[in-house]
Amino acid sequence: MPAPIAIKKPKLLEIHGHQRQDPYYWMNDRQNQEVIDYLNAENTYLKEVMKPTEVLQKQLFEEMKGRIKEQDESVPYFKSGYFWYSRFEKGSEYPIFCRKLGTLEAEEEIILDVNTLAVGKSYFQVGQAATSTNQKILAFAVDEVGRRIYTLHFKNLETQEMFEDQIPEVTGNFVWAADQSSVFYSKQDPETLRSYQIYKHVLGTPPDQDLLIYEELDEEFSCVVHKTKSEKYILIHSESTISSEVWFIPADQPSAPLQILQARIQHLEYAADHFGEYFYIRTNDQAQNFKLVKAPITSPSKENWIEVIPHRPEVLLEDFDLFSKFLVTQERSMGLTQIRIKPWEAEGYSLPFDDETYTAYVGMNPEFDTTLLRFGYNSLVSPSSVYDYDMVTRQKTLLKQQEVVGGHDPSDYHSERIWAKAADGVLVPISLVYKKSTFKKDGNQPLLLYAYGSYGYSMDPYFSSNRLSLLQRGFVFAIAHIRGGEDLGRAWYEDGKLLKKKNTFTDFIACAEHLIQNNYTSPTHLYAMGGSAGGLLMGAVINMRPDLFHGVIANVPFVDVVTTMLDESIPLTTGEFQEWGNPKEKEFYEYMLSYSPYDNVTEQAYPNLLVTSGLHDSQVQYWEPTKWVAKLRELKTDQHTLLLFTNMEAGHGGASGRFNPLKEIALEYAFLLMLEENPLQN
Repeated sequence: MPAPIAIKKPKLLEIHGHQRQDPYYWMNDRQNQEVIDYLNAENTYLKEVMKPTEVLQKQLFEEMKGRIKEQDESVPYFKSGYFWYSRFEKGSEYPIFCRKLGTLEAEEEIILDVNTLAVGKSYFQVGQAATSTNQKILAFAVDEVGRRIYTLHFKNLETQEMFEDQIPEVTGNFVWAADQSSVFYSKQDPETLRSYQIYKHVLGTPPDQDLLIYEELDEEFSCVVHKTKSEKYILIHSESTISSEVWFIPADQPSAPLQILQARIQHLEYAADHFGEYFYIRTNDQAQNFKLVKAPITSPSKENWIEVIPHRPEVLLEDFDLFSKFLVTQERSMGLTQIRIKPWEAEGYSLPFDDETYTAYVGMNPEFDTTLLRFGYNSLVSPSSVYDYDMVTRQKTLLKQQEVVGGHDPSDYHSERIWAKAADGVLVPISLVYKKSTFKKDGNQPLLLYAYGSYGYSMDPYFSSNRLSLLQRGFVFAIAHIRGGEDLGRAWYEDGKLLKKKNTFTDFIACAEHLIQNNYTSPTHLYAMGGSAGGLLMGAVINMRPDLFHGVIANVPFVDVVTTMLDESIPLTTGEFQEWGNPKEKEFYEYMLSYSPYDNVTEQAYPNLLVTSGLHDSQVQYWEPTKWVAKLRELKTDQHTLLLFTNMEAGHGGASGRFNPLKEIALEYAFLLMLEENPLQN
């Protein structure tokens, strides 16, 4: 079957006296049958090309599904007199949310069975779910398309009946006030999907009578509503990429006027929680890596901030949690997370972790007056574990470790952290894992190099039971902790954004070169993968150094950077000017144009390429990867495989459910193994 060839329809784009031709601009119309026909043609072509791997895909799917404990439940946590948890039944795609009153020996109460709600739906996702403060009413948000546009529903937990109240076209973010009947929720702009309004709904009243509490007029800001851990205050947090502003009201006074914590100042970021007579605030005020301060509730503005944890140039303060007798912080040093525990009136200490590279995080800790800290831990070789740690006795208790059905022995695998030298001499960490029995450091090992590298999002080395299907077939898996993330502190992020964005791409290239030079792999066995902004990374890298990679997977890739950032009607555009720059300013336009993957496709040989997309994607519109593939087909000079898969029933996150997404992962793995011609399991 020949590959689909997209029709070209000339479209002239001009700004700053510079002209661009975009012959595939017409694809920006999901209502156009011509567009749908093209997407279907690409899906048909993909199915035909991948037909020889159908047995392998099925084998991979069954393998990955077989490692998942079908009848499983989360570790319960205690809050407001109940133990709360979710569980899965054998064969089910979706969770069942449950609780038990007072003790784990109490009778189970099912508060929401998502499987029942999802019957007959091709896509179904429950977002946030929360009970009223008297625990009698459940509010929950539902998305049935995958575009992250939710409808808010209410359920009477005493009668199991649904309220007539339904609030459509909302973000899914909400909180209950303490009066049992008032709910504050955020609403998005219907076109840009920017969360910009906070409303108050009173149960039993029509949604069109809901009261607008707050509106964010600055298009670079978006807002959410949440509660402090104490549940004493409702906070409205509005932020751009570089600035924050918090408003608050007492949760037991839902009609009270909003009070401001600290008015927005450009480049001042902060987030707050509450304990006693103070707001505790994580802020970058004269602190690039953030510090912790507190402020009296009665006068919380910046001039009254009192330092609790000073700024440390070598340590990034990521988050904090408040307890009656302890302050817990989540920090990052040399690219690794530390959990630090400090009695309020004594010196602190860090929890010890043994692996060379790992992921650790503070878990769900809703109770103030407890000495137990819930935290999570996993690594590239160790499955996810949940612990309770007694902050007085310093004893930890393993509550649950992810069960890998069929068995998994961490000692069969080796993980390590190495460092690559970037183009400007900076050292970039790489975390990698492989199966000991299949690894030979001779340059012939297939290796999948993954990265993200944007928005200050740190890519921690995490365990994946799905990944075992690659490791057991001889693959090495590596994560490049490149600039643009926050892996090595705030400066690491700032050196990979705006007019320094190209550091992200050259860091990834340096990591690939380092792995090749040190015989972990070779260009004929090296593969790369990234999604969303990581898909932008893939596109930029294969324009710059296509010779380094045998194959690349780009998931929902943000590749049409300039055109998208010039269109303020597209979701996420205005809120991201501080991440990518505003191309209406010539300096940013020229810089973005110099790396935008779509604009820099040229007549050259490219690696084998699998691109994925979602028709209802609200973050990276489907037409970006579609146009990119069309242009690559037109210009590339090689005979390598180029495939586009569009999920016609989902959005940015792909298929919904527990097992459905495994089919897409199986497709990706089969693509890699097809290229490697190594379908057999070791």
